[in-house]
Amino acid sequence: MRVLVKGAGIAGLTVAHELLRRGAEVTIVDPSRNFSRAASWLAGGMLAPWCERESAEEAVLERGQDSADRWEAILPGKVVRNGTLVVAPNRDQSELKRFASRTSGYRWVEEREIAMLEPSLAGRFRQGLFFPQEAHLDPRQVLLSLKDDLSAEGVTFADEIADDGEFAEVVDCTGAARIGQNRELRGVRGEMLYLRTEEVTLARPVRLLHPRFPVYIVPRGEGLFMVGATMIETDFQGPITARSLMELLNAAYALHPAFADAAIAETGSGIRPAFPDNLPRVTREGKVTVLNGLYRHGFLLAPAMAAEAVDMVFSGQTKQRRWHERGRARWENGSLRCR
Repeated sequence: MRVLVKGAGIAGLTVAHELLRRGAEVTIVDPSRNFSRAASWLAGGMLAPWCERESAEEAVLERGQDSADRWEAILPGKVVRNGTLVVAPNRDQSELKRFASRTSGYRWVEEREIAMLEPSLAGRFRQGLFFPQEAHLDPRQVLLSLKDDLSAEGVTFADEIADDGEFAEVVDCTGAARIGQNRELRGVRGEMLYLRTEEVTLARPVRLLHPRFPVYIVPRGEGLFMVGATMIETDFQGPITARSLMELLNAAYALHPAFADAAIAETGSGIRPAFPDNLPRVTREGKVTVLNGLYRHGFLLAPAMAAEAVDMVFSGQTKQRRWHERGRARWENGSLRCR
């Protein structure tokens, strides 16, 4: 079966991987195949369903709790299983209690254990929450590696396709590009920056709780840290704002003063597509299956949602075969013959 996948972000690539695994012949079309327009390129890459449960529905936890295992099966060796550490400034200890009350899968850690987990944070926080089952990955490494693997296994990448009629099935994973086409889909702007310093070492993502918004800092290795991310209800495209830049830098400084002397290696912003309930959806019309609305949970939920989308593709094919078989049977027994 020939299948066209529209979009080469994390949704499109995981759908292509799942299709290939089930024996389909796959073509991926995206006018920007270098990921420059993909929100996935700016993602944190945290596989943190229990942390996300603090502000998300139970469905995010249910679909995402095996995400690390799914990613390990897709790209062995790319998942780092060091858990997640959540801390708060001493004046904001109530934020830790609020966070803890809304989720599970953690244990309380005191100052001594925080120092054991992250020596760079020794003496900086009295209490924290440690989520040992969580993991993280580097989104850019994953996108590039997954694309290379798919190409090596015969997936065709194209900038454009003149006619999708030659394909038996189409899976639309174009994300924010569908905002305006689907009335329920909205854009949520996320902003981030990369800092480089040799003065701080982290083994895992650290979330710093703040009354206005939580900030996470994810180690990328070799002194590079990703700091994100704002959530602004707008689909405005443009560079990071001065306010967001200051807030992210202030949060990094609050985690460790050495970030004040870090070099700003990169800043970025992207639009994440979301439905009103902030949960992804897989829908189908004719031969087109649409996967969209991954919101801020792209890498966490992409493998599970890709499997759901491909299930729908193959169930649609099964229904079509049944309809054709029933029609042929009715024709052969005379019920559809012209009179």
